[in-house]
Amino acid sequence: MSTAMVTSHGRCAVLEEPRGPEGVRLHKRSVPDPPPGKVNVRLRASALNHLDLWTVTGTQRVRTPRVIAADGAGEIVASAAADWSPGDEVVLYPVAACWRCANCRAGRHVFCSGFAVLGEHSDGTACEVVQLPARNLVRKPAALSWAEAGALPLAFLTAWRMLTSRGRLTAGETLLVVGASGAVGTASVLIGAHLGARVLATTRDLGKSEQLRALGADGVFSSDMFSRNVIDHTDGDGADVVIDHVGAATFDESLRSATIGGRVVTCGATTGVNVPLNLPRVFVRQLEILGSTTGTLAEFESLVAAAEAGLRPVVAREFGLEEIRDALTYLKSSDKLGKIVLRQ
Repeated sequence: MSTAMVTSHGRCAVLEEPRGPEGVRLHKRSVPDPPPGKVNVRLRASALNHLDLWTVTGTQRVRTPRVIAADGAGEIVASAAADWSPGDEVVLYPVAACWRCANCRAGRHVFCSGFAVLGEHSDGTACEVVQLPARNLVRKPAALSWAEAGALPLAFLTAWRMLTSRGRLTAGETLLVVGASGAVGTASVLIGAHLGARVLATTRDLGKSEQLRALGADGVFSSDMFSRNVIDHTDGDGADVVIDHVGAATFDESLRSATIGGRVVTCGATTGVNVPLNLPRVFVRQLEILGSTTGTLAEFESLVAAAEAGLRPVVAREFGLEEIRDALTYLKSSDKLGKIVLRQ
């Protein structure tokens, strides 16, 4: 798949070299007319993820120059696609795919050999105008502000797939979110509460406990040796679904925290990729260990519908596009829960 399927135009925050925020500079690019099947979207808001920090520091290698950021929402300003017109307000599905292979035709876009996250494997949304396939568009819920809509796509879609498709969480079950202070973790707390689950959370910073409780967590524990607290808090049962994006530092504790027949879902390994695995704990307790990534277009449409029904992202702070370096620095050091949004 050519990364030219998604291109960034107008003022763009371009990573020129991976040396942190200082390696990102604003450039002006011309805005071409969209070819058949594509649209130009004037972004009203985009948002940053920790993926952007890994990209600008070189932890996640990308080809440069690269326009960063995956999240975005805005108004169509030019359309060469049926069903979409200038003035339509949209939220962007944050994934590029070939849209032609058997997996894409079956709606399994995350299995496409050309699967790409915007801002990582293709140009991204830290720009004034993004040109992309009309298939990437979902109508913006009127209930969401531009900042909320711009903050919705990547982290919330990742959490949505983990909880609904992979973890099969249902109302009344107990959900444990390990590493709840991060973007995926915070999204998982909000989504779990929205779905009617009892939500427990861990964090390295217990100073964020009240913030997490305000988002819907029933109990908040230190990320250090948390399984005993989880077992005690659930009267010996454990959690039906455990979300772990932390990796080596917490995974054994996550397995210990799951109830018999529980589902442990992982989407990341920020503290290390190799974990000790007590196999008897897995097979004797009938545990499921499930891998996950960000989601499909159908899952994104379900997420947007949930936002229409009351699910709301948390926005920690807004910056102008010209403040991109400050925004990246704030993302790295902030002690606030929620997304960092770029106003366009």
